[in-house]
Amino acid sequence: MSVTITAKMVSDLREQTGAGLMDCKKALAEANGNVEEAITILRKKGAATAAKKSERATNAGLVESYIHLGGKVGVLIEVACETDFVARNDEFKTFVKDLCLQVAAASPLYVSRTEVPESALQAERDIAAAQAAGKPPAAVQKIVEGKLEKYYAGICLLDQPFVKIQEKTVKEVLTEKIAKIGENIQIRRFVRFQLGA
Repeated sequence: MSVTITAKMVSDLREQTGAGLMDCKKALAEANGNVEEAITILRKKGAATAAKKSERATNAGLVESYIHLGGKVGVLIEVACETDFVARNDEFKTFVKDLCLQVAAASPLYVSRTEVPESALQAERDIAAAQAAGKPPAAVQKIVEGKLEKYYAGICLLDQPFVKIQEKTVKEVLTEKIAKIGENIQIRRFVRFQLGA
């Protein structure tokens, strides 16, 4: 049995996800009109699109700054994209400003997991293993892995819950922006200053 996909259904899905009209229509058709399933299909498609674009050169972008009220916290961030056209796009600019707020509020130390020094990871593994002492080896391994995931979420920008949408990580929001804008976007680096720290 096939469900009729109405223009209102497509419009509502587009408003929720920001995906293109045809993508929304195809996702709804594939999901037999189930909106939640269509959202999942669009998210998977967005991740695939972002993965394809990840190898493309990012030679344009923005350096954005943020100074928190009272002047006690400041952030500089560099976010790159493929073209100057996108760098001037309001949605891209807003995303970069939101990333500044994210860094100011959540105090990450690194952009991604690949930047975390092995010595820091080993220290966290040792602490987690010591805390799980006396448990079966398989349980210790799972506890250590779970603690490392929490550690990454605390120090890696891409693993943190996004400041404006707590249900999604910064990486998930970045993937959605890549899919929606249609260009590779990379968070290159940031610096967070805090008075007295």
